Parts: sequence; structure tokens; C-alpha cells
Amino acid sequence: MQWIPFLLYVLVTSFTPGPNNIMSMAYASKSGYRNTLRFILGVAVGTTVIALLSSFFNLLLFSFIPKVKMWMSIFGGLYMVYLAMKMLMHKPRANEDQHEKLNSFISGLILQFINPKVILYAITANSTFIIPYYHSTVSLILFSCFLGFIGYASTSSWAVFGAIFQSFLRKYERAFHLVMGLLLLYSAIIIFLG
Repeated sequence: MQWIPFLLYVLVTSFTPGPNNIMSMAYASKSGYRNTLRFILGVAVGTTVIALLSSFFNLLLFSFIPKVKMWMSIFGGLYMVYLAMKMLMHKPRANEDQHEKLNSFISGLILQFINPKVILYAITANSTFIIPYYHSTVSLILFSCFLGFIGYASTSSWAVFGAIFQSFLRKYERAFHLVMGLLLLYSAIIIFLG
């Protein structure tokens, strides 16, 4: 397994701004970390379920259609290039509207099933990094739990450091997106060369 590109992909994708992190930060800035914990746990459980479903779906595809492995790796690499380009082309926005949602476990859980970032994250991580090397049910469950834990860690850190991240991102937003985009490009290049 290509551990460095896998970890870079997982960390960059999880810790960059997205619906989970932004909502977690907004909830924590209004009602504190403790009251946001139920939303964060919903995100973690939802991410784990999406990762599990994705891993078994990908394993099923690989079992029945062995040639799909190459195409899934290409898709995963291209998706990482797409994410990198979005990061590199990102233009700072003065005031982003944040939709008010319920700060609850259920809303955190349900959000994962309509959040394209999480769905593509799980599909890409599984098809590109995990399924080509691991096939046992135990390993797929462990990797899915790991992806869910990273989801918990990212939304939790955004909640804890919400105010700090808000000011940091506003001040150094362009540099942050440049570094994250370059890390994603590196991961995609490793996939294409590997």
C-alpha cells in the first residue's frame, strides 16, 4: 500500500473546508464544543457507514470485474487532480452564507449521505488505496473505522479551534489552499506513477 499518498489524501481531504468542518466550526462558535459533540459524532458515524458501503461496493466490483481496478485508480487519481485544481484556483470569498442546520447527531449522520465530498472521499480512498491491497472483511471494517475517526478528528478540531481557524483562513486563505492543492497533486502523481 502507498501509505504516504493515502495519508496525505485522507488528511488533506478531511481537514480542508467542507460542509462538515464549516458547520462544526459554526456550531461550536455559537454553542460551544460540548453542544457540538453530538453533530461531530453523527459526522463520524456517517463517514464510517459511507466508507463501509464504499469498501464493500468496490470489493464487489473488483471481484466481478478485475479490469475495473485500473479504471478505479485512474478515476481516483483524476478526482485528486480535480480537487487539487479547485484548491489551487480557489479565490477568497468575503462573506460565505452558512445555512442554519440542526446541531444534532441525526443531522450530522444524514449530512454524510448527501455530502458529495464524503461520498467521493470514501470511494476514492477505497478504490485507489485500500481495495487493491486489502480484501478481508476485518481490514475493510478497520479502514472504514479509521476514515470515520479521521472525520471525527477533523470536525472536532474545526470545532475546538473554530475561532482560530476562521481568522487564520481569512488571513492566509490563499497560501493554505496552495499548500493543500500541491499535496493533493503529489498524491495523484504517486498514484499515476505507482
